[in-house]
Amino acid sequence: MIPVILVTSLFFLWGFAHNLNPILIPHLKKACQLSDFQSAFVDSAFFIAYFAVALPAGYFMKRFGYKPGIVFGLVLFAIGAFLFFPAADTREYGLFLVALFVIASGLTFLETAANPYISVLGNPKTATQRLNFAQSFNGLAATLAPFIGGQYILSGKTLGVDEQAAMSAADLHAYLQAEADAVKLPYIVIGAMVLLVALLVMRTPLPEINEEAHGKDGNATGKSLWHNGNFVFGVVALFFYVGAQVGVVSFFIRFSDQVADVQEKAAANLLSIALLGFMLGRFVGTFLMRFVTPAKLLAVFALLSVLFTALSVWVDGLFAVYAMVGVTFLMSIMFPTIFSLAISGLGKDTKQGSSILIMSIVGGAIVPLVMGVMSDWFTMQRAYLVPAACFLIVLLFALRNMNNRMAQVAAIH
Repeated sequence: MIPVILVTSLFFLWGFAHNLNPILIPHLKKACQLSDFQSAFVDSAFFIAYFAVALPAGYFMKRFGYKPGIVFGLVLFAIGAFLFFPAADTREYGLFLVALFVIASGLTFLETAANPYISVLGNPKTATQRLNFAQSFNGLAATLAPFIGGQYILSGKTLGVDEQAAMSAADLHAYLQAEADAVKLPYIVIGAMVLLVALLVMRTPLPEINEEAHGKDGNATGKSLWHNGNFVFGVVALFFYVGAQVGVVSFFIRFSDQVADVQEKAAANLLSIALLGFMLGRFVGTFLMRFVTPAKLLAVFALLSVLFTALSVWVDGLFAVYAMVGVTFLMSIMFPTIFSLAISGLGKDTKQGSSILIMSIVGGAIVPLVMGVMSDWFTMQRAYLVPAACFLIVLLFALRNMNNRMAQVAAIH
């Protein structure tokens, strides 16, 4: 039971860290006086780490084992959290980005180990139930992080350009430093909790996973995969989906302020509700797939996402914000469904295909930057045309797979 609890806690920890980013983006934009484009590098630092560290994490665990990999990942996570203290002291945005990169590097190790570990900790017949149980704590963290971050990081006070210009240099510095200092205590607490979990993992006997050696197959080559049109389209669709998901959620607070004058603390609470909808959407989608093929349901959800996102660009007020809350619900099934449809029928190439698909989440580092540029050129509201275009690509992928009845939707990410 104790190993199951510890490994399940990893799902909560990385879900919490991921979903603090939408709080950090408006907060650091204010504290470090950034443009929307610059603030989007919060996501870039995070998701580039996944792309850069995924393969080294796999090699590390192959060489040293999963338990050392988990401990190393937790230590990296804690180091990144503690780096927020000097970053806040100096108000150096670059140091904040380094801290986020280190945190995400640690999370890469945790995500690489957690799914196989939770599967072997118990009866093989109930492995899927354990995985879904653990994933529910990831969803719980996604709901709690914006709410807690909104309460303890966001001040609820944003000064306009004219107000800042009217302040003395000393008063402005004090205001900006107070904003930056708000992240110190939350991230020190996070770092301490992560180190405690690392200590518990070190002192708890965990079974090592003895993976069966995979023989080299002549067809299991990168070339054969890249000649599989559906797989390549799946990589592209997942890249744009992750980018859309990250962009929609990360700029939600800024969007709510622009279109409906919702203050940052209230917007953070709305985001918490939206992410609760994201978690519930997984359960609703899983139920609906008993009656509708995964590709058809993906097509419906993608089409509605295009329409709702486009609608939120052209209307103002709370209706636009609620439309984006609806999109968050609709996004719930997209990652696992695209993933499953893309690897369907790959046979012995499945493991290699899965690795490539996971690396495609680097879209979360790029699409928000495009949204940031759009916001600086036009408005944040117009920037939401970017995720609308991304959802259109997901729709086209779903239509291509409309007759695929064999895909088994995975409970991942």
